[in-house]
Amino acid sequence: MKALVFLLVLANLLFYALSAGYFGHPDNPDAGRVEQQVLPERMRIVSRGEAPGTPLVKPAPVAPAVAPATETPATGSAGGDRPAATEPAPEAKAEKPGVAEVVDKPPVCLTWRPLPLADAERLAALLSKRFGDYKVTRKLAASDSNGWWVFIPPVPSKAEAEKKSAELRELGVTEFFIVQDELNRNAISLGVFSSEKGGQDKLAELKAKGVRSAQVAPRPGKDSLITLQARGPVGDKVELIGAVGRLLPKADTLACK
Repeated sequence: MKALVFLLVLANLLFYALSAGYFGHPDNPDAGRVEQQVLPERMRIVSRGEAPGTPLVKPAPVAPAVAPATETPATGSAGGDRPAATEPAPEAKAEKPGVAEVVDKPPVCLTWRPLPLADAERLAALLSKRFGDYKVTRKLAASDSNGWWVFIPPVPSKAEAEKKSAELRELGVTEFFIVQDELNRNAISLGVFSSEKGGQDKLAELKAKGVRSAQVAPRPGKDSLITLQARGPVGDKVELIGAVGRLLPKADTLACK
């Protein structure tokens, strides 16, 4: 048994030494390659000393050329071979009104008449608080007047009324007071007279001292009827009419003559 194992080991060593060339190589290095060929009878020489020809390759399928996409001409277009020009929608042509158009619109003028003094005061207060952009004027029927008074028309705030009072004192005018009722709030009363002539004489005296904004008018009484006019931006007209209708349902809103 040991002899068999020894022979197998020795055979392996001899085979390794032979394959590694320890016992020398043959003169022709290609001599051993003939024995290593596989099916040599199937090999054939296609050329001698010439470059091999280009191998035949099956051409890849070519995709058919796609024509560039074109728009379908609109029905009824001229020529038929060109797309019709697209017309903008009518809405797109409309232009927004310029700023000048809005600014140039004339102000609206509304009037309410005749109003009892109490209703006139309530309406004047509404216009002052919610519609400050409207200029309010008041007219009194002369037959309902309670005398005549000289006054400076109402100013927007009490601060401006006090400023006017300081200017009157600088001009030497000391007899006056700031009116507090709603209808003529922040007006400055310069005197009340029983006749128009007395009021005109007082007005002339004030103008001689340099007072330019004073005027004479009938003095309203408790039973007087008042006409109010409001002039201002047309954009607030609908809101103003609605507010007056809720405050004074029986009052008619009219356009100024």
